[in-house]
This record gives sequence, structure tokens and C-alpha cells, in this order.
Amino acid sequence: MDVFHVTDQHGHKLTDEHMVDFIERSLGAKRAIATLEVQTCLGRTVGVQSIAEHTVIELTGADRPGLLSEISAVLTNLRCNIVAAQLWTHNRRVACVLYVVDEFTGGPVEDMQRLCAIKEQFCNILRSSDDNKAPKVDFSMGLTHTERRLHQMLFADRDYEGSSPHSSISYRDRPEISIKNCADKGYSMVNICSRGRPKLFFDTVCTLTDMQYVVFHATMDSEGPFSMQVYYIRHMDGCTLDTEGERQRVTKCLEAAINRRVSQGIRLELYTTDRVGLLSDVTRVFHENGLSVERADVTTQGTKAVNTFYVSNASGGPIEMEVLQATQNEIGQQVLNVKGCPDFQTRYATDVLQKKSFSFGNLIKSQWEWFSSNLGLV
Repeated sequence: MDVFHVTDQHGHKLTDEHMVDFIERSLGAKRAIATLEVQTCLGRTVGVQSIAEHTVIELTGADRPGLLSEISAVLTNLRCNIVAAQLWTHNRRVACVLYVVDEFTGGPVEDMQRLCAIKEQFCNILRSSDDNKAPKVDFSMGLTHTERRLHQMLFADRDYEGSSPHSSISYRDRPEISIKNCADKGYSMVNICSRGRPKLFFDTVCTLTDMQYVVFHATMDSEGPFSMQVYYIRHMDGCTLDTEGERQRVTKCLEAAINRRVSQGIRLELYTTDRVGLLSDVTRVFHENGLSVERADVTTQGTKAVNTFYVSNASGGPIEMEVLQATQNEIGQQVLNVKGCPDFQTRYATDVLQKKSFSFGNLIKSQWEWFSSNLGLV
């Protein structure tokens, strides 16, 4: 029996009856019906997409600044529109799942010549002289949940083996993982202590499952900003983690799974009317201003594009306020919002106040000069 104590994304008790009903049907006998309703219930397009509506493209390779801009530009030039996408980067590797449609038909891209051109150009973009791993570009059936698929792609790419010299993950945010065998129980016990966040349980369980381990018992407790997870696992063949090499590999893979979703970059939220080439234009502005995209969540809700980007400078470090201001001004202050940067919000509010004060002062001055001139004082 599994028992979960859950809250909504804001940390509050679930009160939405439609959400509760959706969860019950997803986990119960009506699971097959609920799969098609996930987009309506959650208000998102990224998840399990309808195969007949999109062409799904998966790619993995070496990460570098401007990569998303080049990817989206290729699709725009080949008359394809990106309706949804998710991109993760970790340890200088990148994984991306794109849901695209034909600009002319609004359906999946069926022209084999265009599909071959997409794959060829993507491989050229991802190919790096410094990378000893060949890039991968595949057309997928899109049957797996997008975030689960991103974990699988980065795991297959062995991102857990590398390390970035400019890692944005601070020491205090790194998880502490220990593994020991319980000989009397016939299990291996995995302890994970990390900062709590949404989807943490999802990330660790997906990784253990993809590594062919069976979870027989697990507990997860959150207290303040921290979370403690304990798993009792065995390999599918019934064996425990007997060797030090195997324990180290599981530790690295779990650490990578947790860190893939962690970013110290600035969060940028884009909300505007969707159009063909929008993502290409926005990411081009990012690249021209020296911003590097660490994570991206691109969605379409009706006629609106709702996109979230986590960005850093080209070296993976913090971004100067002037650069953020210039980027926002070029894209549009009402279109692009900067989140998670108190200094920028304070500075922006101060600039607006100063402009208003300056305009009001000029108005008073001009009115006084006009009034004085009529009285012959000036």
C-alpha cells in the first residue's frame, strides 16, 4: 500500500475537485481514459502528446551558448512551427524534445525530404570537435512523458560521468547520498538528503527504474527547505548493490537526476501571442546579448505562447543587470518578465519611479514657465 501526503504547486491543500478526480482515475481503474485528459486538467501541452498531431524530435549532444537559437532557426527556415518543447542541460550535455507541426497544414511534418534535412542540419549543429560522443537526433513516437524521456536521454548520454567547470549548483544545494546493504533484509538502502522541490520524488524514482532497480519500500519526508528520501531496493535479478563500483554508479546517477532540474540561472517568463518563428526570434535576442539557456519549457495554450527560460551568461555565471534590461527592452517589457532576481526588480521599479518623477517634474516646470511668461515674470 502506498500513502502520499501532497499539496498543490503553491504548497496548499488540494481543493480542486477536478484535479482530485484526475489523480484518482490516473492511478486507478480508469487510467487509460485519464491519459487523454492530462492537457485539459493541467493546462499544459508538454507531457504525453497526441502522436497524430505533432512530429516529435529528440536530440542529445554537447551543450554550448546559442544552441537553442540555432535549433529553432533551422525549424523556422524549414517551415516548421514549434508548439511545445523542453530542454535540459547538465554537465555540458544537452537533451531536448521538440513537438513541431508543418507551418502550412498545422499537422505533423510528413515530407520525408524535409525530415531528412532537419536531421542532417541538427546533427551538424550538435557536432563538436571537442566532443568524443556522437550527437543523436531521432524522430520519436512521443509515447513517454517528456520529462521522463529527458531523464532517459541524458542517462543514455552518460551525463553523470562528466562535470562542468562552471557548474551553477552551489555546494549547499548538492544532494548527500549514501548506500548500504541490509543483509538481514536482502535489500540495499539508499539515503538521499537534498533541498526539497517539486518533482524530486519523480526524478529519483524514474532514475532507479531506468537503472533496472525495483523499489520495495520507500519513505520521503520534507522539513523546512530539506527533503529526506529512503529507498529499499534490489536489482531486477534480485541482487543487492554488492560492489563499491555499483554503489558509486548509482550515487552518481541519482545525483545527476536531482541536479538536472536545478538551476541558479535567472528565470525569464515569456507570454505573448504565438506565431511561427517566435522561439527563434526570442532565443536569437538571448544569444546576441550573451545569454545561455540552461533550461527551457516551451508551451502553447490556445493562441498564446507561454515559455519559461533559465539563463546565465555564456560562462554559466550571473548576468549583469544592464544585460537583462537590454534583453527585456528588445523583446518587450510587457512580454518578457524577469523572475528570481530581486536586484533587477528593485532596480526596474526605481527606474520607473524616476522616469515618472522626471516627467511629472518637467510637467510642473513647463506649466510654471508658461504661467510666469503670461504674467511677464520671465
